[in-house]
Amino acid sequence: MNYPKFFNTIETIKLQDPLSNLLGTFENGLIEFSYLDVVKNAGHSCPTVAGAYLLALEGIKALYENDTPVRGEIFVSFSEDSSEGVAGVIANVLSHITGATESLGFKGLNGNFVRHDLMQFNAEISSSIKLQRLDTGKTVELIYNPSSIEQNPQVGTLMQKIMQNIATPEEKKLFGTLWQERVENIFKNIPQVIKVV
Repeated sequence: MNYPKFFNTIETIKLQDPLSNLLGTFENGLIEFSYLDVVKNAGHSCPTVAGAYLLALEGIKALYENDTPVRGEIFVSFSEDSSEGVAGVIANVLSHITGATESLGFKGLNGNFVRHDLMQFNAEISSSIKLQRLDTGKTVELIYNPSSIEQNPQVGTLMQKIMQNIATPEEKKLFGTLWQERVENIFKNIPQVIKVV
């Protein structure tokens, strides 16, 4: 499987998952997610998927600081409705990493390891997302704004040609290369695109 090599340079997200520990899935329940993992889940790499990954990465760091993050014990809130804009795409990535779901997740074992009802939309927050620890109640809000990372001017023209089905194979390849260049630049400029409130 070939993919852009910069995927391998992106910091991974490490958590402890008590459910996977109980069920013998991962030793000591330690689980690690990479950007490649969420790209496989989403089916593509784009500024939205990159932003969702960064919201999880930077949000979990701020939420747990020196503690080990615990999967399944993070409540995720969105200001938008799940059907609005790219909220659903971001929610899928956050669900993949944190285990939190609105209603479709694991119902738990004897009241433990519950994963559903850990995600809320239309929350009264002024940020992109809010994360809350279930054990301490600590919260952190984050804003993702990639608008300062400009795309190559050729992208728009190439996309039009692709949508009109008149792009050459070389133009299609160039479009993908330039598209991923912007995603890479987003990861190279995290303080510019992610603000922890």
